[in-house]
Amino acid sequence: MARSAPSPPPGAAISVHRYRVPFFDTDAMGVVHHANYIRYLELARIVWLDEHDVPYRDVAEQGIHYATTRVELDYRRPARFDDRLEIAVWLDWVRGASLRMAYELSTLDESVAGGFTEHAAVDTDGRVRRLPKERVANLRSLAARPAPLAR
Repeated sequence: MARSAPSPPPGAAISVHRYRVPFFDTDAMGVVHHANYIRYLELARIVWLDEHDVPYRDVAEQGIHYATTRVELDYRRPARFDDRLEIAVWLDWVRGASLRMAYELSTLDESVAGGFTEHAAVDTDGRVRRLPKERVANLRSLAARPAPLAR
């Protein structure tokens, strides 16, 4: 069972991506198909990296990618065609080779969904790679809370 994303803690480095739902994101009922929410999270995550860390294109040029290892999402109400979504995103925690982002998706008047994604830093062959210590230190300064112990 997914746990709802908390509200961004005070002082967290937050980015907000705005997205107007196009018709092609919806099903026959005009409701956003559940799989599209994962795309919305990725759009917001890329904005967060651009604004607070290193742009993803620069990370990729260094031979590192953030492979998604887990997605948790609580749907609260359907998003529909022409809704204007705001996807707030912040770094929840970071470890040497992994991180977790938290999200809150809303319209101007109500929450639509909330959740988390977890990512492993991997090389171009898919092998897990630790991030440089300076990067981890910078990310930790932006994180909402300390990293949990490894599972």
